[in-house]
Amino acid sequence: MRRLTILVFILSIVLLSACASSNNPAGQDPADTTTSSLVVSGGEISKTYTRADLEALPASQAIFNEITYQGVTISTLIQDAGFDPALVKAIKVVASDGFTVNYDTSQVLVDEVILAYARPDGELAEDDGAFRMVLPGAEGKLNARMLVELQVIQ
Repeated sequence: MRRLTILVFILSIVLLSACASSNNPAGQDPADTTTSSLVVSGGEISKTYTRADLEALPASQAIFNEITYQGVTISTLIQDAGFDPALVKAIKVVASDGFTVNYDTSQVLVDEVILAYARPDGELAEDDGAFRMVLPGAEGKLNARMLVELQVIQ
């Protein structure tokens, strides 16, 4: 009976390790901003961005809760991905933990709103993930963090 208990325990550890690996197949640290990516998608368009890709676009800054963030405006990002901002009806962001926020275009297609990838003095905070929304003056839940996808609804 004791051998069976030990065997079940070892098997459980192996299975838990396999599950952890499948959720993070490359074994990467989820907070590692050098390998993180953001997908901008909608209809037949899907484009993946790394931080370096975003840094190559015109940079903007925005302030939320007295913290300055650096990133790219949502208008610039969706245009670069191949969307016409005039045809966009809404935008939905998806975080790595499954949290989503739906935005009306009047909320996010303005110069003050950015998708942040850094702070002027360094990296985003660890709990921000690699990318976050920054809507100055908006309530906290609209400033979604740990973003992995931006879905454009036309």
